[in-house]
Amino acid sequence: MLLHGLLVDLVPFTREFHEEKMHTFWNNESRWWATMGDNQPVTRAEIKRMNEERIQGHERGYTGIHFMMRARDGNIIGSAGLNWLDYWNRYGMLGSWIGEPDYWSGGHGTDALLLLAEYAFNWYDLRRLILFTMGPNIRAQRNVERCGFKLEARQRDGGYAGGEWVTSLAYGMLREEWQGRETLVEQFNLRERAEKRYGALD
Repeated sequence: MLLHGLLVDLVPFTREFHEEKMHTFWNNESRWWATMGDNQPVTRAEIKRMNEERIQGHERGYTGIHFMMRARDGNIIGSAGLNWLDYWNRYGMLGSWIGEPDYWSGGHGTDALLLLAEYAFNWYDLRRLILFTMGPNIRAQRNVERCGFKLEARQRDGGYAGGEWVTSLAYGMLREEWQGRETLVEQFNLRERAEKRYGALD
């Protein structure tokens, strides 16, 4: 499965990506924001072990769909996916991570989020999406709220980041609250942002 966006495409995960590119992402600043302050160094061997555990998890019944996030210039800049899909109750946990700081605040994360939400609601017929972030991550909060996610829970001292306890925030979106990708693409001027950075769209 390949999901085409304006600034990014979501493309299938590969073992090479997980063991090489993710080693970089897990050891730079992006990990602090993506994992609620966790920044302990991770070796290539540990990345390889995590990849094997993911494969074994699927064999044991773990339900998740994971993509690499590829910018229009061809660079792999992060990952995105749906975790722990519950097909009976029709909900999934959404997560995304841009590991290349040069691509932050450029609309790439928003484009990926819209692609994932559309995929979840239209392809998997989910009725509810959930995601988590932490209090200091104002950029993520603004992004998901603009896309229609509602703050549903605030857990005090939900994580330890930057030498202090931080609030954990849980967001959710119901299917009937989803405005549709095309509506939000226009609202956020993603076509103009894509053309400004990468030139005319095909």
